[in-house]
Amino acid sequence: MGNSALKAHLETAQKTGVFQLTGKGLTEFPEDLQKLTSNLRTIDLSNNKIELLPPLIGKFSFLKSLVLNNNKLTALPEELCKLKKLETLHLNGNHLRQLPAAFGQLLALKTLSLSGNQLRTVPTQLCGLRHLDVVDLSKNQIQNVPDTVGELQAIELNLNQNQISQISVQISHCPRLKVLRLEENCLELGMLPRSILSDSQISLLAVEGNLFEIKKLRELEGYDKYMERFTATKKKFA
Repeated sequence: MGNSALKAHLETAQKTGVFQLTGKGLTEFPEDLQKLTSNLRTIDLSNNKIELLPPLIGKFSFLKSLVLNNNKLTALPEELCKLKKLETLHLNGNHLRQLPAAFGQLLALKTLSLSGNQLRTVPTQLCGLRHLDVVDLSKNQIQNVPDTVGELQAIELNLNQNQISQISVQISHCPRLKVLRLEENCLELGMLPRSILSDSQISLLAVEGNLFEIKKLRELEGYDKYMERFTATKKKFA
């Protein structure tokens, strides 16, 4: 992509606060963006070939939305965690195995999408994020859901298409969790904590495509309590 085209995008971004350059075969984060650290609210560099996010990402102190879907990122810099105003982070379709240690400092974060990466567990760093509403960890390599998940503040947790065979009973203690998606995993019915049905806030539990028949789930103790919540929620949105 020529310099003049990039220049035009930068000029537009300066006026609008939005820099969007998708599907252009970029192999690195455009360094010229650092001229706009105080302007930009949104950066979208999806469908490129970016392998590395430079430390200068931490300078975009007004950034609210960062979208880097379908790139080649294998790690994220600690500097990313300085983005105190960041509300939306989409990193679907990369090669990420873990999150930076300081990820819990992204206190404004509401939506996190990490579908189609190489995560092996639910990152503990997510548990300190008080405003987190939606977490998408589908299509990773997660095998179990640890005890720390009980502190997760999210309203929706998507764990579809992983390799999950164990779930901590603590998941039923998530204070705001209403939607739990566990489709196409490796769950035996005996490994699904009963308290999800009888004693949680969860009003939509999606478990199709595991190692049991859905009709067996309906026979479990506590299923009627779950259905009460499910029906009440459905009425609310009808």
